[in-house]
Amino acid sequence: MKRFKGTRGMIVFLILICMIVGYYCYLSNRSRSFGAEEEEATPVQEVLLRDLSRNYPASPKEVIKYYSELTQCFYNEEYSDEELEQLADRAMELYDEELAAFQPKTSYLRLLKDEIASYKEDDIEVSSYKTSPSTDVTYFTKDGRECASLFCTYTMRQGTSLQYLEEIFILRRDEEGHWKIYGWEIADPNMKQKIEKEDS
Repeated sequence: MKRFKGTRGMIVFLILICMIVGYYCYLSNRSRSFGAEEEEATPVQEVLLRDLSRNYPASPKEVIKYYSELTQCFYNEEYSDEELEQLADRAMELYDEELAAFQPKTSYLRLLKDEIASYKEDDIEVSSYKTSPSTDVTYFTKDGRECASLFCTYTMRQGTSLQYLEEIFILRRDEEGHWKIYGWEIADPNMKQKIEKEDS
């Protein structure tokens, strides 16, 4: 009788061990699957995760880097209409108040959609960008406001050909100390024509 109880106790013990091992495996696989989901976040989702109210770019260069990441998302990625609006909102958060007032959100969004559609139709992507080194950022004062200027070169891919577009950005510091995009233009006025000629 004692031997039977010992055997039964051993069986119960083994079942408990199996249950513990099984539960451990379940938790391991579950945490792995959560990790995989995090790794699968799209570039659009990653860019939108940044909370500008708490984590605004600290320098003119960082502002243009984040703006360029948004630009890549606009022209390269797939997204929902809601995500496009969120991307547009993030871009407008980087704009100086004068620039933002110049173009209300509805017209900005309409023009943006038209430009994105044109890029997609022509199979153009913004494959990379490069900002000026921090040492090449020019700081100056205009109308009593701190300003900065820097270059950003965009590499545009159309099929197998690469083209380069260099823009100069002007930023102005707001009352909270944040650098905001005041405006930009093509650094070489003939650059756009050169790019169009290479296409034809």
